[in-house]
Amino acid sequence: MTARHRVFLGIDIPDEARHRLAAQFERAVKQRLIPGKRVPVENWHITLRFIGSATEVEQERILQGLDEVAKGPAFPVELGGLGAFPKPSKAGVVWLGVQLGAGRLADLAALCEQAVVDAGLPQEDRPFHGHLTLSRARPPVDVRQTIGEVEVTARFEVNAVTLFRSIPQNRKPMRYEVVDRVPLG
Repeated sequence: MTARHRVFLGIDIPDEARHRLAAQFERAVKQRLIPGKRVPVENWHITLRFIGSATEVEQERILQGLDEVAKGPAFPVELGGLGAFPKPSKAGVVWLGVQLGAGRLADLAALCEQAVVDAGLPQEDRPFHGHLTLSRARPPVDVRQTIGEVEVTARFEVNAVTLFRSIPQNRKPMRYEVVDRVPLG
């Protein structure tokens, strides 16, 4: 039997931006402005395409497909502006949005989608919405006031698409491991 792993394609946040965001985020948490269970800082990323269960062969096909398409040069992204899923008045997820580079991220997500479909996996039925998940609230909470009060921003260069593997841990948040990177340009 072929081993399957839970994987996704995303943008890894560079350490400098990660540390800057974490310091700002920690201040907001101390002020009790961001509710819910925090996503560990080391897990922060921007998902381009959640894949789910995939064999190593499927993962290789996806990476090869990404490597073969014209991905364009590296580009800047700026994160900022809080939002919530499904909506701010009933937030299950609090996220940081993309203020600069959203169009380029969407283009990259479309290339990822094509590589996944070309590898023989099902098409995604939800539209792409670039964001970095900060916390998850169970039960959902109202964060309409919070969204306007919190200032968390960072800017960095997107220069690769990363294939991540989700590693379950007993009674701890999922850990994400880098499987491979496909450089842009």
